[in-house]
Amino acid sequence: MIIGDKREQVIQNIKQAANHEHFTAKTEIGDPVLSLNERTRLVSDFWQDQSSLKGKINNKIGHAIFNILVHTLTASTKFDGLENLKDIPTGGAIVTANHFNQIDEFAIKHLASKTHHQLAIVIEDTNLKLPGFLSYLMHYVGTIPLIRSTNYMGNEFPKHLHDALAKNNWVLIYPEQEMWWNYRKPRKLQRGAYYFAAKQNVPIISTFIEIQTINKKEKDHPNFYKTKYIVHVLPPIYPQPELSLKQNSQQMLEKDYQQKVAAYEKCYHKKLDYRFTPWDIAGWCNE
Repeated sequence: MIIGDKREQVIQNIKQAANHEHFTAKTEIGDPVLSLNERTRLVSDFWQDQSSLKGKINNKIGHAIFNILVHTLTASTKFDGLENLKDIPTGGAIVTANHFNQIDEFAIKHLASKTHHQLAIVIEDTNLKLPGFLSYLMHYVGTIPLIRSTNYMGNEFPKHLHDALAKNNWVLIYPEQEMWWNYRKPRKLQRGAYYFAAKQNVPIISTFIEIQTINKKEKDHPNFYKTKYIVHVLPPIYPQPELSLKQNSQQMLEKDYQQKVAAYEKCYHKKLDYRFTPWDIAGWCNE
C-alpha cells in the first residue's frame, strides 16, 4: 500500500519493473508479509466470519457504505462503450480491468450497478490485513480472497467463484495481478481470469480505465495533480465450445490484451511502448 511520501519510491519501483518488463512485480511499499500458513489461516477465518451472524450483519453494512462511497467517489467518472453490454446474456460474468489504485474497483462497481449486477471482487489474501477502514471494506463488500497455493486454487477458490457467478454476479479479477499506482499503460495479462471464465462458461467483460489528469494539485501531495477516470467498455469475449480449456483461456487472454492495447492507443493517442517515461504515472508533476 502506498503511504503518502513513499510515492516517489513506488514510482521508481514501477520504472525498474517496466523497463525490465516484469509486469507482475510487486511495486508497492508496506504490504503485509505472511507465510503460507498465515495466509491460509487468515482466509479460513475470513470464510468462517462470512457465514456467521456478525459477518452477515457487517456485509449488509459494508455493502451500504460501499454503495455510498462508489457514487460519491466516482461522480466524475465517465463510461464509454456501454452499447457493448446490450447483448450480454443473463447470468454471471468475469470483469477484467487494469489495476492502478487501491479503489479503482469503485469504477467497476459503478459500471456493474448500471447494469443491475452485484460485483464480487477477487483480492490478494494479504489485502485482508490492510490497515483500518480498508481492511473492513476488504472483508465486507463481497470479496473473494485468493491464496497462491495449488490446493486452494484448485479446490476452494473455484467453489466460491462458482457461487458468486451462480447468483448472476459479475466478478472482478485483475489479470495484471499487482497494482501499479496510477500507471496508465495496460500490462501483459496472466491466464487465471480467462481459465476460470472458460471453465465456468461465462463471458469476459473487457474494460480499460483511462486516467486523466486534472489541473488541480492534491492538497497533501503538491507533486501530484488530481485525476479522474473514463471506463472504456470493450466488446465482451466468450469461450468457444469447440476449443479446449487451455485453448479457450489463451485465445480469450490474447483478445482481451489486444483490446486493452487498442483502447490505450486510441484514448491516449500513443503507440504502446513499455519503456518507462514520467508520463506513464498519471498526475505526477514530472509527467
